Amino acid sequence: MRLSTFIIAIAALVVPLASVNAQSPARAGLLQCQGGQNVGFVVGSVTSLECVFHSEGRRPEPYIATVRRFGLDLGITDQTRLTWAVNAPSRRVGRGDLAGNYGGVGANASVGVGGGGNFLVGGPANSYALQPISVQGQIGLNVTAGVANLQLEPV
Repeated sequence: MRLSTFIIAIAALVVPLASVNAQSPARAGLLQCQGGQNVGFVVGSVTSLECVFHSEGRRPEPYIATVRRFGLDLGITDQTRLTWAVNAPSRRVGRGDLAGNYGGVGANASVGVGGGGNFLVGGPANSYALQPISVQGQIGLNVTAGVANLQLEPV
């Protein structure tokens, strides 16, 4: 199966999930994450990231993210930076409200410097969407594509 066909098939499964709880979501803020080394295990990987949720009118809120990927994952990355727009049922997000499990699709590639993107849906009652607003930046040599799972915990 070609990589692009695989990504399209996964997206077709995830997009309906994203629209299940689509109640005119509001842009609640930005979630910025960064992390260190990641080693791909051919069929998956696990990465830990330090994240900060930024929302207008409140202090930044730290989170720890554990990212698990299932699918093609080959290579090594030294540093990773991600930024997501956080869409929520309302603009007001309480402290710790982003905590939970998120699932979706993602793809990345690096030869030296590289990038990618991940679209994820989850949190309490699957009511939050994390949409990439910039390309994921990373340094290393790798290629990944498949299903991504993110566990977000407040610090």
